Amino acid sequence: MDSVILKAGKDKAVRNRHHWIFSGAVARFPDFEDGDILAVRSSGGEHLGYAYFNRRGSIVGRVVGFGAPAPRDAVRKSLAGALALREGLFDPAVTNARRLVNAEGDGLPGLVADLYDDVLVVQIATLGMEKLKPLLLELLVEALRPRTVYERSDLPARREEGLGDLESVLYGDPAGAEQVDVLENGLPFRVRPSRSQKTGFYLDQREMRALVRRMAGGSKVLNAFSYTGAFTVCALKGGAVRADSVDSSEAALGLAEENLELNGLPASSGSFVAADVFSFLRSPNLDYDFIILDPPAFAKRRTDVVQACRGYKDINRLAIQKVRPGGLVLTFSCSHFIDPRLFRQVVFQASLEAGRRVRILQEHRQAFDHPVSVYHPETAYLKGLLLHVE
Repeated sequence: MDSVILKAGKDKAVRNRHHWIFSGAVARFPDFEDGDILAVRSSGGEHLGYAYFNRRGSIVGRVVGFGAPAPRDAVRKSLAGALALREGLFDPAVTNARRLVNAEGDGLPGLVADLYDDVLVVQIATLGMEKLKPLLLELLVEALRPRTVYERSDLPARREEGLGDLESVLYGDPAGAEQVDVLENGLPFRVRPSRSQKTGFYLDQREMRALVRRMAGGSKVLNAFSYTGAFTVCALKGGAVRADSVDSSEAALGLAEENLELNGLPASSGSFVAADVFSFLRSPNLDYDFIILDPPAFAKRRTDVVQACRGYKDINRLAIQKVRPGGLVLTFSCSHFIDPRLFRQVVFQASLEAGRRVRILQEHRQAFDHPVSVYHPETAYLKGLLLHVE
């Protein structure tokens, strides 16, 4: 197989099992088509592994197999390992929605696969993984026997790879892409993969929803950026006296109301407000004991970081100012380019400007079916802080 030759001294990342190969590390390319899998060799000719390549971006290669195994064999092994890891993590009678493949965290860069009961939703972010899609579909259908496989590949990263957005039923019953009801920690939720954000449900917040359920008893709760109301449901099921949901999307709020109904919660349990969260938090006379901030990513590119930090500081300052004394603020950032240390610094500045005494009770990360490779820490993206505000 034709090989990509790395520059002298630029092979350390691959030797350390990091999946990305940057353009500046490459000494020589063979003739190839973007998306092809090529062998990777050191400047001295040592075989390091296999990666697919695309010359369009600064990350020109993504490793699918380290060492000698043939690339398709490595993909099969990584996928089998990802599925095996999830076996036994969940009791399907209690939780039947989970992430099965978490990109580099499972050795499969560019691929995310989420299972909602018997409906599998996949996202493909890269041209190299797009070319592997027939193999992946065959393996996933054979292993899982799903009712539906739906592709929801509408990611900005695809445009950088020269790909357009793609949403289609790849296998099985098209109705599965429209709606499926799932269980999470015993609570039912409705998922609409073809009409929602990401793959349909924020599986990465499972443990945080359980935390809210444990801690919301007796509280008046604000679920800001509420999306389809999962935090709202968990707060009310945990004994909150009221839980209000605020989101800019009326469609998401409509599904949030359905999720309350699915859980036997009356409409009087809280209000559903279609509004800008920043404006809502500036309203006078807010009296919440527990405020949850789970905004979308404010920094989608590295160049967005400064502006994103301003947004995170403002939204946290407003929440910290408005929460009742002795109350809680559960705040998150899912921006890949905002690391945990920077996020804590932003929350520090917000607390300082709010003029309240604030303590961190707990720190959080994405759910444990979203593994992060110790060799590829970039797979981590979700950060959370539970704050006590005096």
